[in-house]
Amino acid sequence: MPTSLLRVLAAAAILVTPAAASAQTAFKVLATNRTATMEKEMNLAAEMGLRFGSVMGGETAVGGKEVVVIMKKAEGTAAFQYRLLATSKTSTMKRELQDAADAGYVYVGQTVFETLFGGREVVCILEREQGKRGDSGWEYELLATNRTSTMEKELQSVAGRGYELVGLTIGQTAMGGAELVTILRRKR
Repeated sequence: MPTSLLRVLAAAAILVTPAAASAQTAFKVLATNRTATMEKEMNLAAEMGLRFGSVMGGETAVGGKEVVVIMKKAEGTAAFQYRLLATSKTSTMKRELQDAADAGYVYVGQTVFETLFGGREVVCILEREQGKRGDSGWEYELLATNRTSTMEKELQSVAGRGYELVGLTIGQTAMGGAELVTILRRKR
């Protein structure tokens, strides 16, 4: 390769800033077995202009039991922040979910995965625009039961009060064992 071409390529490589490189990133796959690590990695990806795309908990070939999140290029100019909630107690999850909503976060996804210390936990991912504070405007309800017929009755009841379904997992909770865990919300 001619020396002049090498100089041009080297100069072009120097001009590619981290911001320019991240602007070209359409997707980023994050995987870990710790929710605190995932929250940190999601917030770092958000700083690169990425936004939550999808989540799944399970066993990967190399990492073992992990939660995997795919971040995607964000539409528009808004930057986002993320908070992850993980618990095996449904009452704790409901309280933490509403506390986060009161701080401006909105539910975007949930999964179940086995953590290093917590066993099988329901994990909720919440998002808000960077710097936005205050009430998100949503009120959350969490239903958990190990019987599908009971879940249907409970869903009918909360639907009559204006709640919409946003998520469903089958989680191993501390009190109920294998339970259907649904998350619903309604505008305040």
